[in-house]
Amino acid sequence: MNAPKQPLPAPATTDAAAVAAWLAAHPRFLAEHPALYAVLEPPVRLHGEVFADHMAAMLAAARTGGRVAAARREAAQSLAACVQAAVLALVEQPDPRATVAEDWPRLLNLAVCKVVPLAAGLMPQSRTVLLRDGPATTAALHGEAAPLVVRDALLRLELPEPMLLVLGAREAQALPMRGGLGALEFLARALAAVLRR
Repeated sequence: MNAPKQPLPAPATTDAAAVAAWLAAHPRFLAEHPALYAVLEPPVRLHGEVFADHMAAMLAAARTGGRVAAARREAAQSLAACVQAAVLALVEQPDPRATVAEDWPRLLNLAVCKVVPLAAGLMPQSRTVLLRDGPATTAALHGEAAPLVVRDALLRLELPEPMLLVLGAREAQALPMRGGLGALEFLARALAAVLRR
């Protein structure tokens, strides 16, 4: 079994000669810290395969970053489309709370959707949306669906009586941490508007 890698000491100075000497003394440093390739400038490919290897590593890092960004965009776009369908269902049905509990889980690809009173201490006063991974309060908020919930969203509803829209996801990408807040805020505003009628 391999021993865990020990962190390497940083060079004592930042002049080019010291950095070059430090890298020469630690030849595997870049291989063990591939994230650096995302910020390094690639060498001109004039000096054989050693530079080609560095260029390949930098390209691989760029591709990985691009795939991550594309996946985040796709998750946000998927959520936005689901929110549109959920809002249309809300407008078309006479009982908004039943629509949230019965129709929204299917339309939003979620395990649970519900409106609950906003309990003290559940959500910071300054927040309107709170996304949480592995939330500790799933049993109280999600009931029987709690074992399925890996990420949830708490959305403050602007109503005379403080209320909360609770969404629980089986898969984290159904409630993306980046790019989906606007869609979730719109969902909460639409629901609050219908509940105020």
